[in-house]
Amino acid sequence: MSQSHRWSRSLALIVFASTLGTTIEWYDFFLYGVLTPIVLNHVFFPNLSPALGTIAAYTTFAVGFISRPVGGIIFGHFGDRIGRKAILIVTLLIMGGGTFLIGLLPGAATIGVAAPLLLLLLRVLQGIGIGGEWGGAVLMAIEHAPPGQRSFFGSWPQLGVPLGLMSSAGVVALLNYLPNGAFMVWGWRVAFMISALLVFVGIFVRLRISETPEFLQVQAEDEIVAVPVIEMIRTAPRSVILTLGARYVEGACFNVFGVFIIAYVVNSLHLTRGFALFAVVLSSACMLPFILIAGRLADRYGMRRVFATGALLIAIGSVASFALMQAYGRTHNWVVLIAVVVPFSLFYPLVYGPESSLFASQFDAKVRYTGVSFAYQVSGIYASGLTPLIASVLLVADHGAPWYVVLYMIAVGLISFGSVMAMRFEPQLQQQPVGTVNSR
Repeated sequence: MSQSHRWSRSLALIVFASTLGTTIEWYDFFLYGVLTPIVLNHVFFPNLSPALGTIAAYTTFAVGFISRPVGGIIFGHFGDRIGRKAILIVTLLIMGGGTFLIGLLPGAATIGVAAPLLLLLLRVLQGIGIGGEWGGAVLMAIEHAPPGQRSFFGSWPQLGVPLGLMSSAGVVALLNYLPNGAFMVWGWRVAFMISALLVFVGIFVRLRISETPEFLQVQAEDEIVAVPVIEMIRTAPRSVILTLGARYVEGACFNVFGVFIIAYVVNSLHLTRGFALFAVVLSSACMLPFILIAGRLADRYGMRRVFATGALLIAIGSVASFALMQAYGRTHNWVVLIAVVVPFSLFYPLVYGPESSLFASQFDAKVRYTGVSFAYQVSGIYASGLTPLIASVLLVADHGAPWYVVLYMIAVGLISFGSVMAMRFEPQLQQQPVGTVNSR
């Protein structure tokens, strides 16, 4: 076997491992959200009204977002000190273990108040696990990438979000064919316990990949820093601020067109929840190739240019999308599909595809795991976690009209556009071809 063929196999395995890992992590994370209004509110909060039970269950869902920055800082620290590979195995175990245990957790009818408390604890573990997963997965792909292909290789792990969303919704949809009694007693637990099999496959693959060349170089040159987060703040405060600003449009777009839009379509346009969910799942499926295309474009034309274009198109597209839905959405379902699919499937990938390589470019290798994790997970609180709430409040404030939401998206798009335009880009490090697969 030629050396170039071994390198090709190694790169393919690394990309597969990174993408599989993020898909498993997001499957676990989204599964909780999918099942919350269907079953978790009844199992763990049975003494509350259906509405209050759902709110309580969604509160534990939000805890996952809050704990993600903690995981990003913890595992970013060790990822910069002992390596990307080892931490990726640990994060997968934590996330998958937490999900599997939720599937085994007795309900409130069996163990009383301990049930929701244990559910909250496991949700915290899920958030911590995924907080450390994303940074390591994208760096594993980016730092192994051949020269001039960092954005393309970094876009592959980004497929984990739409794949995780679709797979979690798809598994629940299949289990929903069970008789209602069986689904409520044990069927929903199967969806969580499947995670154990997925994690086993993911760990098997990750054990066979090698550490990244850039971390090995940092290690060989004895440049490992004692406390990466302090070193990051000391040496790269500008990069921290600008990456936090750049991420805003990506998180807001995903949660406006992937989460908030469901309530808007149902409550404001008076269409069915099934149709709203179909629009979101269709958009997720359509965006898959465009995430990879955006990575290719970023390698060819530059990360700044592609990301900035995406930020402006999301801002402009939000105006057109809600204007179309407001004018024709109540009478023409196909208009709603176009209004959701175009910004979510075509414009969103322009920021999400090159986002990982963009963030990685802003931090030195010795603090890069900490830097990208901090930027992605901390911004997730306001860009992702709070956006559906903000949009809902703005909708009420505008008496059911979407124009305040549109103004919010314009403002967010301009913030991210300004942030990426203010970034400084150092020449890419020239990487040596990756070695053979680690067979141990």
